[in-house]
Amino acid sequence: MSDIFYFCRRGVESIVDDEVTKRFTAEELESWNLLTRSNYNFHHISTRLTALWGMGVLIRYGFLLPLRVTLAFTGVGLLVVLTSIVGLFPNGRMKNYLSDKVHLMCYRICIRALTAIITYHDSENKPKNGGICVANHTSPIDVIILASDGCYAMVGQVHGGLMGVIQRAMVKACPHIWFERSEVKDRHLVAKRLSDHVADESKLPILIFPEGTCINNTSVMMFKKGSFEIGCTVYPVAIKYDPRFGDAFWNSSKFGMVNYLLHMMSSWAIVCSVWYLPPMSRMVKSCDTEDWRNYAVKI
Repeated sequence: MSDIFYFCRRGVESIVDDEVTKRFTAEELESWNLLTRSNYNFHHISTRLTALWGMGVLIRYGFLLPLRVTLAFTGVGLLVVLTSIVGLFPNGRMKNYLSDKVHLMCYRICIRALTAIITYHDSENKPKNGGICVANHTSPIDVIILASDGCYAMVGQVHGGLMGVIQRAMVKACPHIWFERSEVKDRHLVAKRLSDHVADESKLPILIFPEGTCINNTSVMMFKKGSFEIGCTVYPVAIKYDPRFGDAFWNSSKFGMVNYLLHMMSSWAIVCSVWYLPPMSRMVKSCDTEDWRNYAVKI
Protein backbone atom coordinates (compact mmCIF):
# COMPACT_ATOMS: atom_id res chain seq x y z
CA MET A 1 0.00 0.00 0.00
CA SER A 2 2.88 2.41 0.69
CA ASP A 3 4.10 1.93 -2.88
CA ILE A 4 0.63 2.59 -4.26
CA PHE A 5 0.10 5.72 -2.15
CA TYR A 6 3.53 7.01 -3.15
CA PHE A 7 2.69 6.85 -6.86
CA CYS A 8 -0.81 8.26 -6.26
CA ARG A 9 0.67 11.20 -4.37
CA ARG A 10 3.22 11.88 -7.09
CA GLY A 11 0.50 11.67 -9.73
CA VAL A 12 -1.73 14.17 -7.93
CA GLU A 13 1.24 16.50 -7.45
CA SER A 14 1.96 16.33 -11.18
CA ILE A 15 -1.65 17.21 -12.00
CA VAL A 16 -1.74 20.14 -9.56
CA ASP A 17 1.65 21.42 -10.73
CA ASP A 18 1.02 20.79 -14.43
CA GLU A 19 3.10 23.23 -16.49
CA VAL A 20 0.73 23.14 -19.48
CA THR A 21 -2.35 24.00 -17.42
CA LYS A 22 -0.53 26.96 -15.86
CA ARG A 23 -0.15 28.50 -19.29
CA PHE A 24 -3.92 29.12 -19.46
CA THR A 25 -4.15 31.14 -16.24
CA ALA A 26 -2.95 34.67 -15.60
CA GLU A 27 0.62 35.05 -14.45
CA GLU A 28 0.93 35.73 -10.72
CA LEU A 29 3.14 38.70 -9.87
CA GLU A 30 5.60 38.70 -7.01
CA SER A 31 4.61 42.22 -5.95
CA TRP A 32 1.28 44.04 -6.10
CA ASN A 33 0.99 46.79 -8.73
CA LEU A 34 -2.14 48.44 -7.26
CA LEU A 35 -4.41 46.50 -9.65
CA THR A 36 -6.80 44.22 -7.78
CA ARG A 37 -6.45 41.38 -10.29
CA SER A 38 -2.64 41.35 -10.25
CA ASN A 39 -2.29 39.44 -6.98
CA TYR A 40 -5.06 37.05 -5.97
CA ASN A 41 -3.52 36.51 -2.54
CA PHE A 42 -3.59 40.22 -1.68
CA HIS A 43 -4.96 41.13 1.73
CA HIS A 44 -5.17 44.44 3.58
CA ILE A 45 -1.60 45.52 4.29
CA SER A 46 -1.84 49.10 5.51
CA THR A 47 -4.21 52.05 5.49
CA ARG A 48 -1.69 54.13 3.53
CA LEU A 49 -1.41 51.51 0.78
CA THR A 50 -5.18 51.12 0.62
CA ALA A 51 -5.59 54.89 0.26
CA LEU A 52 -3.01 54.87 -2.54
CA TRP A 53 -4.93 52.09 -4.30
CA GLY A 54 -8.16 54.11 -3.92
CA MET A 55 -6.54 57.13 -5.58
CA GLY A 56 -5.39 54.86 -8.38
CA VAL A 57 -8.96 53.63 -8.90
CA LEU A 58 -10.21 57.21 -9.21
CA ILE A 59 -7.49 58.07 -11.74
CA ARG A 60 -7.91 54.90 -13.80
CA TYR A 61 -11.71 54.78 -13.89
CA GLY A 62 -12.52 58.48 -13.58
CA PHE A 63 -9.96 59.94 -16.00
CA LEU A 64 -8.08 57.32 -18.03
CA LEU A 65 -11.00 54.99 -18.84
CA PRO A 66 -13.34 57.63 -20.39
CA LEU A 67 -10.45 59.04 -22.41
CA ARG A 68 -9.40 55.61 -23.64
CA VAL A 69 -12.97 54.58 -24.54
CA THR A 70 -13.30 57.79 -26.58
CA LEU A 71 -10.07 57.03 -28.43
CA ALA A 72 -11.16 53.44 -29.07
CA PHE A 73 -14.49 54.48 -30.59
CA THR A 74 -12.69 57.14 -32.64
CA GLY A 75 -10.19 54.63 -34.01
CA VAL A 76 -12.79 51.98 -34.86
CA GLY A 77 -15.17 54.55 -36.35
CA LEU A 78 -12.45 56.03 -38.56
CA LEU A 79 -11.38 52.53 -39.62
CA VAL A 80 -14.89 51.66 -40.81
CA VAL A 81 -15.55 54.97 -42.55
CA LEU A 82 -12.16 55.49 -44.19
CA THR A 83 -11.71 51.89 -45.40
CA SER A 84 -15.19 52.06 -46.95
CA ILE A 85 -14.16 55.23 -48.79
CA VAL A 86 -10.81 53.76 -49.91
CA GLY A 87 -12.71 50.73 -51.20
CA LEU A 88 -14.36 52.97 -53.79
CA PHE A 89 -11.01 53.60 -55.50
CA PRO A 90 -9.99 51.34 -58.40
CA ASN A 91 -7.34 48.72 -57.65
CA GLY A 92 -3.84 50.09 -58.03
CA ARG A 93 -0.95 51.75 -56.28
CA MET A 94 -3.00 54.69 -55.06
CA LYS A 95 -5.57 52.44 -53.39
CA ASN A 96 -2.86 50.32 -51.75
CA TYR A 97 -1.06 53.43 -50.53
CA LEU A 98 -4.22 54.96 -49.03
CA SER A 99 -5.22 51.62 -47.49
CA ASP A 100 -1.85 51.28 -45.75
CA LYS A 101 -2.00 54.82 -44.38
CA VAL A 102 -5.58 54.45 -43.16
CA HIS A 103 -4.92 51.13 -41.43
CA LEU A 104 -1.75 52.39 -39.73
CA MET A 105 -3.43 55.59 -38.53
CA CYS A 106 -6.49 53.82 -37.12
CA TYR A 107 -4.52 51.05 -35.43
CA ARG A 108 -2.23 53.60 -33.82
CA ILE A 109 -5.24 55.48 -32.45
CA CYS A 110 -6.52 52.20 -30.99
CA ILE A 111 -3.08 51.59 -29.46
CA ARG A 112 -3.34 54.99 -27.75
CA ALA A 113 -6.65 53.81 -26.30
CA LEU A 114 -4.69 51.12 -24.42
CA THR A 115 -1.80 53.45 -23.52
CA ALA A 116 0.45 50.84 -25.10
CA ILE A 117 4.19 51.38 -24.81
CA ILE A 118 5.77 49.18 -27.48
CA THR A 119 9.43 48.62 -28.28
CA TYR A 120 10.17 47.08 -31.68
CA HIS A 121 13.47 45.26 -32.18
CA ASP A 122 15.30 44.24 -35.38
CA SER A 123 12.98 46.05 -37.77
CA GLU A 124 15.12 44.95 -40.72
CA ASN A 125 13.42 41.54 -40.33
CA LYS A 126 9.89 42.92 -40.67
CA PRO A 127 7.58 40.72 -42.79
CA LYS A 128 7.47 41.48 -46.51
CA ASN A 129 4.85 40.92 -49.19
CA GLY A 130 4.42 37.36 -50.36
CA GLY A 131 5.19 35.86 -46.94
CA ILE A 132 3.50 34.74 -43.75
CA CYS A 133 4.06 36.32 -40.33
CA VAL A 134 3.69 33.90 -37.39
CA ALA A 135 3.63 35.11 -33.79
CA ASN A 136 2.89 33.84 -30.31
CA HIS A 137 -0.61 34.64 -29.09
CA THR A 138 -1.45 36.18 -25.73
CA SER A 139 -4.34 38.52 -26.41
CA PRO A 140 -6.66 39.80 -29.16
CA ILE A 141 -4.68 43.05 -29.03
CA ASP A 142 -1.68 41.19 -30.49
CA VAL A 143 -3.12 42.10 -33.88
CA ILE A 144 -3.16 45.81 -33.08
CA ILE A 145 0.33 45.64 -31.55
CA LEU A 146 1.80 44.28 -34.78
CA ALA A 147 -0.45 46.18 -37.21
CA SER A 148 0.52 49.54 -35.71
CA ASP A 149 4.06 49.00 -37.03
CA GLY A 150 3.21 47.48 -40.42
CA CYS A 151 0.32 46.41 -42.59
CA TYR A 152 -0.88 42.80 -42.72
CA ALA A 153 -3.60 40.77 -44.36
CA MET A 154 -5.75 39.32 -41.59
CA VAL A 155 -7.13 35.80 -41.54
CA GLY A 156 -10.27 34.90 -39.62
CA GLN A 157 -13.84 33.71 -39.52
CA VAL A 158 -16.71 35.86 -40.73
CA HIS A 159 -18.60 37.40 -37.79
CA GLY A 160 -21.86 39.24 -37.38
CA GLY A 161 -22.70 42.42 -35.49
CA LEU A 162 -20.12 45.17 -35.04
CA MET A 163 -17.21 42.84 -35.84
CA GLY A 164 -18.92 41.91 -39.11
CA VAL A 165 -19.31 45.59 -40.04
CA ILE A 166 -15.58 46.14 -39.40
CA GLN A 167 -14.61 43.07 -41.43
CA ARG A 168 -16.73 44.05 -44.43
CA ALA A 169 -15.31 47.58 -44.38
CA MET A 170 -11.69 46.40 -44.08
CA VAL A 171 -11.91 43.90 -46.93
CA LYS A 172 -13.05 46.65 -49.29
CA ALA A 173 -9.72 48.44 -48.92
CA CYS A 174 -7.37 45.49 -48.43
CA PRO A 175 -7.50 41.80 -49.47
CA HIS A 176 -8.03 40.27 -46.04
CA ILE A 177 -9.02 36.59 -45.93
CA TRP A 178 -12.33 35.91 -44.18
CA PHE A 179 -13.83 32.41 -44.05
CA GLU A 180 -17.40 31.35 -43.59
CA ARG A 181 -18.05 29.04 -40.63
CA SER A 182 -18.54 26.07 -42.98
CA GLU A 183 -15.25 26.79 -44.77
CA VAL A 184 -13.01 26.92 -41.68
CA LYS A 185 -13.02 23.14 -41.30
CA ASP A 186 -12.10 22.61 -44.96
CA ARG A 187 -8.34 22.40 -44.60
CA HIS A 188 -7.63 22.20 -48.33
CA LEU A 189 -9.78 25.23 -49.12
CA VAL A 190 -8.05 27.28 -46.43
CA ALA A 191 -4.61 26.23 -47.70
CA LYS A 192 -5.56 27.09 -51.29
CA ARG A 193 -6.77 30.58 -50.42
CA LEU A 194 -3.62 31.26 -48.40
CA SER A 195 -1.44 29.92 -51.22
CA ASP A 196 -3.20 32.10 -53.79
CA HIS A 197 -2.64 35.13 -51.57
CA VAL A 198 1.10 34.67 -50.97
CA ALA A 199 1.65 33.84 -54.66
CA ASP A 200 0.84 37.49 -55.45
CA GLU A 201 3.81 39.51 -54.16
CA SER A 202 1.83 42.72 -54.45
CA LYS A 203 -0.38 41.61 -51.54
CA LEU A 204 0.43 42.18 -47.89
CA PRO A 205 1.98 39.45 -45.72
CA ILE A 206 -0.51 37.23 -43.91
CA LEU A 207 -0.64 37.43 -40.11
CA ILE A 208 -1.26 34.09 -38.36
CA PHE A 209 -1.12 32.92 -34.73
CA PRO A 210 -0.33 29.19 -35.07
CA GLU A 211 -0.76 28.39 -31.36
CA GLY A 212 -4.51 28.50 -31.97
CA THR A 213 -5.33 29.93 -28.52
CA CYS A 214 -4.18 32.58 -26.05
CA ILE A 215 -1.27 31.66 -23.75
CA ASN A 216 -0.33 33.68 -20.64
CA ASN A 217 2.96 34.89 -22.18
CA THR A 218 5.17 32.85 -19.85
CA SER A 219 5.90 30.26 -22.56
CA VAL A 220 4.99 29.24 -26.10
CA MET A 221 2.88 26.24 -27.09
CA MET A 222 3.79 24.13 -30.10
CA PHE A 223 2.59 25.74 -33.32
CA LYS A 224 -0.11 24.06 -35.34
CA LYS A 225 1.46 22.87 -38.57
CA GLY A 226 -1.26 23.65 -41.11
CA SER A 227 -0.04 27.16 -41.90
CA PHE A 228 3.43 25.82 -42.78
CA GLU A 229 2.20 23.63 -45.65
CA ILE A 230 2.37 26.69 -47.89
CA GLY A 231 5.70 26.99 -49.64
CA CYS A 232 6.64 30.58 -48.84
CA THR A 233 8.92 32.57 -46.56
CA VAL A 234 7.88 32.62 -42.91
CA TYR A 235 8.65 35.64 -40.71
CA PRO A 236 8.62 34.66 -36.99
CA VAL A 237 7.72 37.36 -34.47
CA ALA A 238 7.99 37.18 -30.67
CA ILE A 239 5.76 39.34 -28.45
CA LYS A 240 6.54 39.71 -24.74
CA TYR A 241 4.30 41.71 -22.38
CA ASP A 242 5.36 43.25 -19.06
CA PRO A 243 2.54 42.34 -16.61
CA ARG A 244 3.71 44.81 -13.95
CA PHE A 245 1.62 47.62 -15.48
CA GLY A 246 -1.27 45.56 -16.83
CA ASP A 247 -1.78 41.89 -17.70
CA ALA A 248 -2.66 41.52 -21.40
CA PHE A 249 -3.51 37.80 -21.19
CA TRP A 250 -7.08 36.98 -22.21
CA ASN A 251 -8.61 34.02 -20.39
CA SER A 252 -11.56 33.54 -22.74
CA SER A 253 -13.14 30.91 -20.45
CA LYS A 254 -13.32 33.44 -17.62
CA PHE A 255 -13.79 36.85 -19.26
CA GLY A 256 -15.90 37.94 -22.19
CA MET A 257 -14.50 40.33 -24.78
CA VAL A 258 -16.19 43.44 -23.33
CA ASN A 259 -15.06 42.61 -19.79
CA TYR A 260 -11.55 41.93 -21.04
CA LEU A 261 -11.34 45.25 -22.91
CA LEU A 262 -12.59 47.02 -19.78
CA HIS A 263 -9.71 45.44 -17.85
CA MET A 264 -7.23 46.55 -20.50
CA MET A 265 -8.48 50.13 -20.60
CA SER A 266 -8.54 50.42 -16.82
CA SER A 267 -4.94 49.19 -16.39
CA TRP A 268 -2.05 51.58 -15.93
CA ALA A 269 -0.56 50.75 -19.33
CA ILE A 270 0.20 47.90 -21.71
CA VAL A 271 3.96 47.55 -22.00
CA CYS A 272 5.45 45.07 -24.44
CA SER A 273 8.43 44.32 -26.65
CA VAL A 274 8.26 42.91 -30.18
CA TRP A 275 11.17 41.06 -31.75
CA TYR A 276 11.24 40.54 -35.52
CA LEU A 277 13.22 37.33 -35.98
CA PRO A 278 15.16 36.39 -39.14
CA PRO A 279 12.93 35.02 -41.94
CA MET A 280 12.96 31.29 -42.58
CA SER A 281 12.36 29.23 -45.73
CA ARG A 282 12.01 25.52 -46.27
CA MET A 283 15.32 23.88 -47.11
CA VAL A 284 15.74 22.34 -50.54
CA LYS A 285 17.01 18.77 -50.42
CA SER A 286 18.00 17.44 -53.85
CA CYS A 287 14.76 17.23 -55.82
CA ASP A 288 12.45 17.54 -52.84
CA THR A 289 11.84 20.16 -50.19
CA GLU A 290 12.04 19.96 -46.44
CA ASP A 291 9.05 18.25 -44.84
CA TRP A 292 6.62 20.95 -43.63
CA ARG A 293 6.11 19.18 -40.29
CA ASN A 294 9.80 19.43 -39.46
CA TYR A 295 9.74 23.00 -40.78
CA ALA A 296 6.97 23.96 -38.33
CA VAL A 297 8.74 22.33 -35.38
CA LYS A 298 12.00 24.11 -36.28
CA ILE A 299 10.29 27.51 -36.18
